[in-house]
Amino acid sequence: MHLQSDDFELFGLPRRFAQERAQIDLRWKELQRQAHPDRFAAQGAAAQRVAMQWSVRINEAYQRLKDPQKRAAYLCELHGAPLRAEDNTAMPAAFLLQQMQWREALDDAADAGDAPALDALEREVQQAQAATLAQCAQLLDQAQDWAGAAQQVRALMFLARFVQELRKRQEQLGQ
Repeated sequence: MHLQSDDFELFGLPRRFAQERAQIDLRWKELQRQAHPDRFAAQGAAAQRVAMQWSVRINEAYQRLKDPQKRAAYLCELHGAPLRAEDNTAMPAAFLLQQMQWREALDDAADAGDAPALDALEREVQQAQAATLAQCAQLLDQAQDWAGAAQQVRALMFLARFVQELRKRQEQLGQ
C-alpha cells in the first residue's frame, strides 16, 4: 500500500465506474485486517499510529468507492473534471423545469395529505435517479466524457436532496 495511491489502486480495483459492491466490501475487509492497529501492538505506539492512519485512509476510500454517486464524482475529479458543486449549479433548462414540476407536485401532495401521490412521486424520482446513474456510467466508462459525467453527478446531487425532502414530507404525514 502506498499513500500516494488513489482509492482504486488502494483497493486493487480497475479505475472505472462499474464495480461489484461485493468485491469492494471484500477488499475493504481484507485491507482493514492488514492495517488493524492491534496487529502492530508489539511494534509500539508509533507503528499503531501509522496503522490507525491507514485504517482511516482505507475507510475514506471505502466510503467513496461503495457509493455510486461518490464514486462517479471521484472519477470525474481524478480525470480533471471536478464537480465544483458549490459554485457550478448551472443545469440544463429541461432538468430545471422537471425539478420545478416535481416541487409543485410535492407541495400539492403534501398540502393535501395525499400519501399515494407522494409515493408515486418518490417512485418517479427514483427512476430518474437510476436513469441518471446509468447515463453517468456510460459517460465515465464508455465515452470517457468527464465533464459530461460531472454534470450528471451534479444532477444526482439535486435528485438526492429532493428525495430527502420528499421523505421528510412523508414522515410528517406519518408514513
